Amino acid sequence: MKPITFLLAILILAAPIAGRGQSIRGSHEGVDYLINRPAEWRGGLVLFAHGYEGEGAGRGSLASPTIERHLARRNVAWAASGYRSKGYRPDWFLADTLALRELFISLHGKPRWSVIHGQSLGGYVAVAALELHPDAFQGGLLECGVIDGVGQLDWHYAYTAAAEYFSGLPLLETPRPAFDKLTVEFISRMGRPRNYTESGERFDNVIKHLAGGDLPYRLEGLNQRYTSILNPRDPGPDYPREYARDADTRQIEYDIDHGFGIDKATLNRQIRRIIPPPGARSREANPVFAPFTGKLSAPLIAVHETADFLVPFRLQQDYRRRTIEAGKSHLLVQRAQRKAGHCGFEGKIREDAFDDLVAWIERGTVAAGDDVLGNPSKLGLRRLWH
Repeated sequence: MKPITFLLAILILAAPIAGRGQSIRGSHEGVDYLINRPAEWRGGLVLFAHGYEGEGAGRGSLASPTIERHLARRNVAWAASGYRSKGYRPDWFLADTLALRELFISLHGKPRWSVIHGQSLGGYVAVAALELHPDAFQGGLLECGVIDGVGQLDWHYAYTAAAEYFSGLPLLETPRPAFDKLTVEFISRMGRPRNYTESGERFDNVIKHLAGGDLPYRLEGLNQRYTSILNPRDPGPDYPREYARDADTRQIEYDIDHGFGIDKATLNRQIRRIIPPPGARSREANPVFAPFTGKLSAPLIAVHETADFLVPFRLQQDYRRRTIEAGKSHLLVQRAQRKAGHCGFEGKIREDAFDDLVAWIERGTVAAGDDVLGNPSKLGLRRLWH
């Protein structure tokens, strides 16, 4: 890391705000950032990692934590990185977030505890931090987060491969913009949720299993993202290259109920598999793009909508299995909200999760949550986890 100077740290603005302590907006090592330390800081620090902004030139945008006001009431400091770029680069964004944590320490001293709070793609950053940098954070909070890392890439391409199989359309090998025209034909052949053709009914049943079961509001959530999560192998200039490069569906196991004229074994034999190129998903070359291990280093609370098809709930189930295999499941609490959509949480859900995480860190009070591997119909029925 380059030497830290006050010129770098306070490049744009550093001003105390009455009742709110000091807010700093600056640039460090080519990355914009925000830092807020309350006047009566009690030693807690939240590093916020925001979500995907699309492709394009220039730096990423700055965003305050979604629980900013709650942190102010709790006298907790926070810092947020704008990231060095846009795009799907959780590896870069993790490095930028770690550099910002070091900058905060140089300015204000080492906090009593640090929490990484990730939203959407920021959840990928947060879990990578907890697995790969065990001394940096004492807890993590995810909302609608990509908890299973490259598992999101695998899922979207597994979805597209199933769509190709049942529709008979060459979805995977058709580049944009021709691909976008195919999605119109896809709807003509398959219908939409609650108004399927016969082929669409088969496809929907397979996606039910792929998504993690008959989740609450499943059809509503699927309808929102029905064609937008279809992806060709060549994403085109306006879509993330790394997203396509690191997908791998060889480990995906498809399933289908009886009565649809095809069995599970045939499905898994005939649906096309996505194989990444040599060097992709290498733990040695770039561990952030390797499959997560489940080896959490600190408590993590994840809140997620049951019918989120941009970041499917299935990723919550898959990561739970990873932590069980790694012997770290006691550090993971997951909470489901019975809802369709992505990142549409009420403030209280986030705030309660944060307070429970702090109690877990400071007093050892283990938070409660949902059994994401149990009966899907019961997810999110416990509105109060305290």
